[in-house]
Amino acid sequence: MATEVIPAPGVRPDSALRAALMASLGDETPEGRSILELARNQGLVAEAPAGADVIAFSATTRQSGLDADGKSWRKGAVDAVLRTVGLQASQMPAEVAAAVDRIARSGGTPLAVSENGALVGVIHLKDVVKPGVKERFADLRRMGLRTVMITGDNPVTAAAIASEAGVDDFLAEATPEDKLRLIREEQAKGRLVAMCGDGANDAPALAQSDVGVAMQTGAQAAREAGNMVDLDSDPTKLIEIVEVGKQMLITRGALTTFSVANDVAKYFAIIPAIFVTSLPALGAMNIMALSSPKSAILSAVIFNAVVIVFLIPLALRGVKYRAIGAARLLSRNLTIYGLGGIVAPFVGIKIVDLIVSALHLA
Repeated sequence: MATEVIPAPGVRPDSALRAALMASLGDETPEGRSILELARNQGLVAEAPAGADVIAFSATTRQSGLDADGKSWRKGAVDAVLRTVGLQASQMPAEVAAAVDRIARSGGTPLAVSENGALVGVIHLKDVVKPGVKERFADLRRMGLRTVMITGDNPVTAAAIASEAGVDDFLAEATPEDKLRLIREEQAKGRLVAMCGDGANDAPALAQSDVGVAMQTGAQAAREAGNMVDLDSDPTKLIEIVEVGKQMLITRGALTTFSVANDVAKYFAIIPAIFVTSLPALGAMNIMALSSPKSAILSAVIFNAVVIVFLIPLALRGVKYRAIGAARLLSRNLTIYGLGGIVAPFVGIKIVDLIVSALHLA
């Protein structure tokens, strides 16, 4: 959001603010709207003149603006606007250079403003990090996921925001090609890549990623390129997507582990009892001491029916996901559902066998 417009030397503050306002009249991004709001709060309102030509933001030019009545206004990345007005970075007024450096070091984004080919000031865009986002990124880290912030901001601003947000890495002054190249490099290493974006320049990267999450407030191109659209426009919603996906996989793995272990234990328990008459040597393996072959089969069938009823709530509710590594998850899964799947049939079938035998004798 825009917080101030700092005029260049020799430019009145209201003139610099008006230039920023004119350059933002056709800008529908949250940043553009915040500049209009800043001007409105300071009593300055304007409308685009009839026949005005809106210059949309482009990742190539890295600036946007307005042309009307023979005049032009531009705002954008400082280096891009300097090139437009024919200045080198070393030729930038000392006051403007100091303002740009101050804004970048504070974690904000400096946007240069020009009017009719002359530098008139700098807009301070304050990047607002959502409350709790650092903790959310820490959750992703515990899940074994690496977070990378990709931004068109300069490296100083990007480093400040990356530190405040707690991301693992960042890529500054990124073009659409840079984003695409980074994702392809990660995929070439065998990694799955999820991408969150809201701009038209994010569309190629969203389409290339394994999971593309577009923001509802973003550009139409981004929404069309993504696999899904986040109606809340909250990038950390990706954590919930990962949690749901992992919970589904863990639940399926837990049920499969229990089922396989259950079947192995079940057949190991009842087969000796079934064939002990024809193969007396199997009697030594009848460790459960089931009453008879008929009782063993009936007990196994009853136990199987009962255990399915108990597994239905687990399948519907799902196994609770915890943000721990894959190795610990596998160990936990095998301990609880693998060992449980082996022990349960021995205990359950024996209990049913005792009940069946007691009822038969009665």
